[in-house]
Amino acid sequence: MIFAQDTISVMSRKSRTFKPEPLKATMLAVAFPGLGQVYNRKYWKIPLVYAGFGGIIYSISFNTTYHNRFMKAYQDFTDEIPETASYAEYIRGTDPSEYDPVLYPDTYNPSTASWVRDQLLLRVDYYKKYRDLSYIGIAAWYLLSILDANVDASLFNFDISNNLDLEVVPEQVPAPGFTGAGLHLSLKVTF
Repeated sequence: MIFAQDTISVMSRKSRTFKPEPLKATMLAVAFPGLGQVYNRKYWKIPLVYAGFGGIIYSISFNTTYHNRFMKAYQDFTDEIPETASYAEYIRGTDPSEYDPVLYPDTYNPSTASWVRDQLLLRVDYYKKYRDLSYIGIAAWYLLSILDANVDASLFNFDISNNLDLEVVPEQVPAPGFTGAGLHLSLKVTF
């Protein structure tokens, strides 16, 4: 008995290797932070991107809160209204009768009052400085996430195997105006 062979050919699919485009990865990262990392299939970097943004936003919130508190305390200390005394919670260890010219005009010490005013201003400046640096930090982190997406896409298929060769060969390079023989070395790296 003779059997007929199957005449239907099976089409095999060629699997395409993924090769991200650096420009597309960069534009996606610019459009939305972390999208460039998704495009590059580096999913483990996405929590790092958002953790960085979260930390910087927390820093902005923290420094803004304390800047506003100390600014209010400074304003309360320098005004002439006795009912505004929010600064008292920030000046510990010192009796208000020594530094408060509004509540205790007869017993306050001008040098202590000046010291309190200066300390409040120093704290206002301190928290303002770090709030402003945090705003710069959020811009820097955004640019860093964009740069990471671009570099990841550019170096996605970079060969890091042990099959890299280094070849050192002598090469003769004619020098202008010089007609003598000489030894010149060049370095040629092949990937």
